Amino acid sequence: MVQYNFKKITRVPTGKDFVDIVLSRTQRQTPTVVHKGYAINRIRGFYMRKVKFTQTNFHEKLSTIVDEFPRLDDIHPFYGDLLHVLYNKDHYKLALGQINTARNLIGKIAKDYVKLLKYGDSLYRCKALKVAALGRMCTVTKRIGPSLAYLEQIRQHMARLPSIDPNTRTILICGYPNVGKSSFINKITRADVDVQPYAFTTKSLFVGHTDYKYLRYQVIDTPGILDRPFEDRNIIEMVSITALAHLRAAVLFFLDISGSCGYTIAQQAALFHSIKSLFMNKPLIIVCNKTDLQSLEGISEDDKKLVEEMKSEAMKTLVVDGQQVLLTMSTLTEEGVIAVKNAACERLLDQRVEVKMKSKKINECLNRFHVAMPKPRDQKERPVCIPEAVVEAKAMEAEKVKRKLERENENENGGAGVYSASLKKHYLLADDEWKEDNIPEILDGHNVYDFIDQDILQRLEELEKEEGLLQEQGDGEDEEMEGEDLTPEQQKELNEIRKKKSILIREHRIKKSTAESRPIVPRKFDKDKRFTSERMGRQLSSLGLDPSKAMKRVRSESRGRKRERSNNHGDGMDVDDGEGSNKKMKIRSESKSRSMSRSRSMSRPPVHELVPGEGYKDSAQKVKAFKMGKSSVHKRNKAAKKGEGDRVIPTLKPKHLYSGKRSNGKTTRR
Repeated sequence: MVQYNFKKITRVPTGKDFVDIVLSRTQRQTPTVVHKGYAINRIRGFYMRKVKFTQTNFHEKLSTIVDEFPRLDDIHPFYGDLLHVLYNKDHYKLALGQINTARNLIGKIAKDYVKLLKYGDSLYRCKALKVAALGRMCTVTKRIGPSLAYLEQIRQHMARLPSIDPNTRTILICGYPNVGKSSFINKITRADVDVQPYAFTTKSLFVGHTDYKYLRYQVIDTPGILDRPFEDRNIIEMVSITALAHLRAAVLFFLDISGSCGYTIAQQAALFHSIKSLFMNKPLIIVCNKTDLQSLEGISEDDKKLVEEMKSEAMKTLVVDGQQVLLTMSTLTEEGVIAVKNAACERLLDQRVEVKMKSKKINECLNRFHVAMPKPRDQKERPVCIPEAVVEAKAMEAEKVKRKLERENENENGGAGVYSASLKKHYLLADDEWKEDNIPEILDGHNVYDFIDQDILQRLEELEKEEGLLQEQGDGEDEEMEGEDLTPEQQKELNEIRKKKSILIREHRIKKSTAESRPIVPRKFDKDKRFTSERMGRQLSSLGLDPSKAMKRVRSESRGRKRERSNNHGDGMDVDDGEGSNKKMKIRSESKSRSMSRSRSMSRPPVHELVPGEGYKDSAQKVKAFKMGKSSVHKRNKAAKKGEGDRVIPTLKPKHLYSGKRSNGKTTRR
């Protein structure tokens, strides 16, 4: 497992953001009002709590930064030197030291001002001491602003570093720039390293993973190294040197024997001899790349001597005799790529086993192992036998591996933009030769698209059966209603009802078939006047009901109310005795109330009143539904905020922040 995950380091805020975060948290999580009746002890405690809470927040935030950033002395030497190469460990330690110093200073400031607050003799002095304490804490935080910004840049860069496990099985690729290192890692792993025909395309470490003998191997591609003094090497080259110095890995030194990289074999051999001290106690393989341009046998005699010298140096790292240390390959034709990978993995595995055998732990484990060797019971030889099923399975796997990929077809037929993949090759047809046939539009005088749906006849039969069942049910109902005792008038009404029922069923089916595309038209946009009072009257009459009352009510609502007048008595001052006078006064009061404008709430029906068409069974059910609707939105309304920030104040001037603080002095400032 990877021991170091730099992506989990918390983001480091800037100095200004740091102050805003802490002060806003203090404002939100501590009391904010001092009332007139508070005793001096309570006032002191109020402001002491503010100072202590602010100091605690600063301490927590700064401690998180100090603890989460890695300490160079405690982590693996590979990561320690890598961080030193990238960021300069002196600057890194100074920045963390300033954060630690600021944390201690803020603690001392809080301690001093809490002592002073114990002797505060008035509200004004306590508040002034609190302001001074918070101001000094914020000043200390603002002074470490550059260190915070520097650590944030380091955090972002460290989060982009690859996850390298220094203790696992590792294959390290090194050599001059542009010799084919990135192409090799792309071939044997799923890594996608950028490959370009110029030097120093790879500027940092890239990691991929491959499998060999059911074990996972970590493959690291390092930037190119030039043959020059150690002091003159830049950061990109020093990253490779750091990896070579600290990682226990099998090293593949790439050698471009064609010279297309821009460097001769002599220059590459000089680099090999200058860094061979980094190959001590590590399996080493020299890989001669780009054999498609130049074979190893075709190079000059001087170059052959240089290659043999390098080979003799690599032979010193052998663990088992008979292993190869000089291999050839071509990443373009992929010839010898798998052989190089297998050789490197095998060398590394042997070396790790030998190291474990020499360790002290092996003596504790040997007594637990027992290898049983069967004794021969006769003189008959029993060679190794592989079942035929296993051989066939292996052959099938080999065929799958050799299957031609679509990318290979594309490269053979003109490349991207020219080759078009066939979408018909996966069709399930009786004869594979039919796949590339063009489908005609008209066949035997019929449109082919009418016959594409194979289940259309089955669906038609199901519809016909359903229609037949519906008709049988309808006929059964009619038979039940039919009778000899019906009069001619009743028979006529029955026919009318059946006719109307069939029309409604037909309209319903039409609406159901076009329900998705039909817009919902409100009644006020009824241009065809389908919903009129006359139509309602005719429908009620056809049902045998008296429509006069309903028609009268609709007309009275649509016409509007007119002011009723009294019986031409001028100003209406005559008062009669008895019932007539009461009737006149009642009419006069009604007309006066109607002339007054009614409020919106009065025009709206009350909650408990049941309106036809609302879908409620009774008024009790309607009241219950209204209560449930209100309670369901109560929490959402209560938790509503203006944004996602943590400093949201729903009102611009909340009462708990502005009341009780301006009794003395001017009220223009807080």
